[in-house]
Amino acid sequence: MEINYKNIKVIGFDADDTLWVNETYFREAEEAFCKLLSEYETPNKIDQELFKMEMNNLNLYGYGVKAFVLSMVESALELSNNNISNKTIEKILNIGKNMLNKPVELLDGVEDVLKELSKKYRLILATKGDLLDQERKLEKSGLTNYFHHIEVLSDKKEANYSKLLSHLDVEPSQFLMIGNSLRSDVLPIVNIKAHAIHVPFHTTWAHEEVSEKETNGKSYKTITSLRELLKILN
Repeated sequence: MEINYKNIKVIGFDADDTLWVNETYFREAEEAFCKLLSEYETPNKIDQELFKMEMNNLNLYGYGVKAFVLSMVESALELSNNNISNKTIEKILNIGKNMLNKPVELLDGVEDVLKELSKKYRLILATKGDLLDQERKLEKSGLTNYFHHIEVLSDKKEANYSKLLSHLDVEPSQFLMIGNSLRSDVLPIVNIKAHAIHVPFHTTWAHEEVSEKETNGKSYKTITSLRELLKILN
């Protein structure tokens, strides 16, 4: 079924793994964490326990690097039966600091696409995670001037998006969300009768994965590169 975008006035962009690289750094951090804890468990078991800890802490800590670091520390204490050394805790904290200090690597075509679309549409950034970290990455990216509004959400569910659209005074039929996560950037959007375009990244956090059943009957487009937006929307 062909999707009509002629009524779109506002386009929302996710940030991490849509505009710039992010999940790759988390995978690298998880590998470093597994090496630090290798005397206590297998890499697979450490990964499982860390993910379980992240899920348990999600409502308390939210998303982002700081929440991830806290979950690594808690997992280290649990996996080592509280025998982990202060030196190892320090190394875990340094993993987090290194993540926060990573350069912002824009994905292919990002600035070209934002520059063109900003001439015709009102662009907003709608991301979730740690406020300070997202602000820092946006500043490093050099993309700030393309966005009319920047929103760091505590989560990306139907209620969060409905509140955002109300704040922006835009009807769902006039809004298009672009992002790499079906769970966060696509399904909640189509559920509130707005539009979404999925741009997959090469790696996805397990929490963001969805089943085929969850996507059945949902109306959205999938593209392989942000550059394809210029053909679709111009």
